[in-house]
Amino acid sequence: MSKRADILEFAVLGMLGDGPLHGYELRKRLDTVLGPFRTLSFGSLYPCLRRIEQRGLIVQVHVTPATESNAPPLSGRRSRVVYSLTGDGKEAFEHWVNEPGPESWEDEGFAAHLAFFGRTEAWVRVRILEGRRSRMEERVAALRESMLRSRDRVDAYTLELQSHGLDRAEREVRWLNELITTERRKAESAQHTSTTEN
Repeated sequence: MSKRADILEFAVLGMLGDGPLHGYELRKRLDTVLGPFRTLSFGSLYPCLRRIEQRGLIVQVHVTPATESNAPPLSGRRSRVVYSLTGDGKEAFEHWVNEPGPESWEDEGFAAHLAFFGRTEAWVRVRILEGRRSRMEERVAALRESMLRSRDRVDAYTLELQSHGLDRAEREVRWLNELITTERRKAESAQHTSTTEN
């Protein structure tokens, strides 16, 4: 299975951690959280739901009529299946959200982890942010080197595109530095509070 599919599975588990949802509502919420980073179709979502249901991470809890109001369902309207997280699903999500491995630093993995930072342990948040910063610093260095090497061989538009990519990467490094500083302050404050209470 691709890393992209894995990320979607864990994002689904994270959304269902807030309570049972049917597929349509689940897709809307995933689009809200992951929208800037990916487009999610029902053609991707429903196979994902089947896979994680087969592994016992979610269950179908009941079926609701596909109506937008309290009116009785019209004949021919498809029913909506409501999915709920199982204990194993909750455990799988908690493991994923607190795993600061390299896949959590790459573009799509980072976006998904960031979307669920509220459920991530403080030290893991810092580790993921530091890993992402390191990855982006590597990208900045590679882009600068590429621009220097190709400056005489590419046209003005290609140079503008490269410059735009470099600017975005540099801005992300600055943003990550701010987030890391904030997260470290929170961790230090929490540690100080814990020490004074004991």
